[in-house]
Amino acid sequence: MSTNHDRRPLVDGRFRLISRLGSGGMGTVWRARDIALDRDVALKEVRPPDPAVEDANPGFAAQLRERAVREARALARVSNPHVVTIHHIVEPQDGSHPWIVMELVEGSSVHDRLAAGPMPVPEVLALGRQVLSALRAAHTAGIQHRDVKPANVLLRHEGGAVLTDFGIAAFDGATSRLTSTGDLIGSPEFIAPERVRGEEGNPASDLWSLGMLLYVAAEGHHPLRRATGLATVVAVLDDPIPVPVRSGALGPVLTRLLVRDPAQRPDGALLDRLLAEAEGGAAAAPASAAVPSAPVALPAAPGPYAPAPAPYPHPAYGPPAAPGAGFGPPTLPTPAPSSPRKRAAGVAVGLALAAAVVIGVVNLFPDGNDGGDGSGGTSGAKGGVSPTGAVRTPGQSSGTAPAASASAPAVRGSLLTTANVRAVIAELRRASGTTTIKDLTVYEEYALANIPTRPGAKTYDAYEYRAGVARKTGPGGTISADDADEQPFDVSTMPWDSLPALMKRGERDLKVDDPTMRYVIVDRWTFNDDRPTLRFYLSNDYRASGYLAADASGKVVSTLPAS
Repeated sequence: MSTNHDRRPLVDGRFRLISRLGSGGMGTVWRARDIALDRDVALKEVRPPDPAVEDANPGFAAQLRERAVREARALARVSNPHVVTIHHIVEPQDGSHPWIVMELVEGSSVHDRLAAGPMPVPEVLALGRQVLSALRAAHTAGIQHRDVKPANVLLRHEGGAVLTDFGIAAFDGATSRLTSTGDLIGSPEFIAPERVRGEEGNPASDLWSLGMLLYVAAEGHHPLRRATGLATVVAVLDDPIPVPVRSGALGPVLTRLLVRDPAQRPDGALLDRLLAEAEGGAAAAPASAAVPSAPVALPAAPGPYAPAPAPYPHPAYGPPAAPGAGFGPPTLPTPAPSSPRKRAAGVAVGLALAAAVVIGVVNLFPDGNDGGDGSGGTSGAKGGVSPTGAVRTPGQSSGTAPAASASAPAVRGSLLTTANVRAVIAELRRASGTTTIKDLTVYEEYALANIPTRPGAKTYDAYEYRAGVARKTGPGGTISADDADEQPFDVSTMPWDSLPALMKRGERDLKVDDPTMRYVIVDRWTFNDDRPTLRFYLSNDYRASGYLAADASGKVVSTLPAS
């Protein structure tokens, strides 16, 4: 590298570095000036941003150099307006790290866009067709991207999406996967389950990643994100995916696309047709119907989806405010990330370690259940479908249900009464030793809670109340000290005496005809300045849904009727 008259670094005697645009595990991207053609370009410096990484892995730099060449060759075979254009590759004769000269896309990434919240459904549909166009062009050239995620999709200022970073792409004729033995490269939140299992995958694997990107863009949260990369990998393999509730006409497309059997996913041509049809449906639907801002209850459908009654106050990848659900009744809460504002980065996950966890779970629970009794498995906090196809509700193992405690308070009828909710809280206190919780969800027949492991702890456990008995079902996750909406509070101080009046008002004002589901969520709610809030939800089989929120004094602070 030389310098020019203004002392700025000059790459290959031609490209003047101006400013750094970003960096990651594959290198650093710079804004540069091509002084030969008098234009700005993006220059990718292919080496680990942290020298310590290269020092600790002597072969890593050579591996990155080979990937850089692969990326340039792969992209040179693709001509599509939604694929970033490669102009040139610089391979210094001294054997130092190469540079990839690329089209400079003026704009931001989908990842950055999602920091402001979910995208409108029509925008998501247009985004999906554009990224799909890029993938179909790559697939036609025999290239699989393998890392489709929001950070790798750029949005031009003048409009249009561009798929970037083919650095870990697989293409026909490649002789090596360019990973250490057993390593899984890519972002665990967006990688297809078959790739997690060690299969190379096929174009359908990229389409799974695209589907997950569109889910995040429309819904505003990632349905399978967990507290760690390894836990996320396990969730990708097996956890049910909550039904999309903001996605409008896109929802049925996601249902068909996000299935774990790649042979059952639509191919590129069919997916493009489905997205085009959804675009027509979204254009015809009112905006309020296309992007509902309250949860809905959907009938169970084939595939990995399950009803998700929770709202989603956090932007980008943060989890819903309440758990997703299994086939049938909603399942136990899934571990939340330590902070919804900490974005998931592309990481390398040890496949051998992930496989050991998954194999251990399978060996311990050959019927597919994770135990549910806190004695083993990943969390004991999910329901789902056994290999035989039988539906299991949360906390239910393949054996019998837990026997009721002799000292458990007598509870009759729906739990959604003042006396019965207090009985639930008392039983949770007996099981956990406290009434201080992170959140509580009460359905008419059972309740779910996340409770700190001890006073002041940064971790919490998942609990279930059913048939008069509360029990810990497994570890829940971590509590971020930086997030006010995650801080525990005393649930017994909530306005339970006001619950009957709140429910009566909700039945009157939420305008949900023939409701089939009623439930209450209590947590610190983002839309109430992170204060403890009690929210009563109604929904029916026709996707009409609404909620009513009250503060700790019982005063109604928000009402969202069905649209």
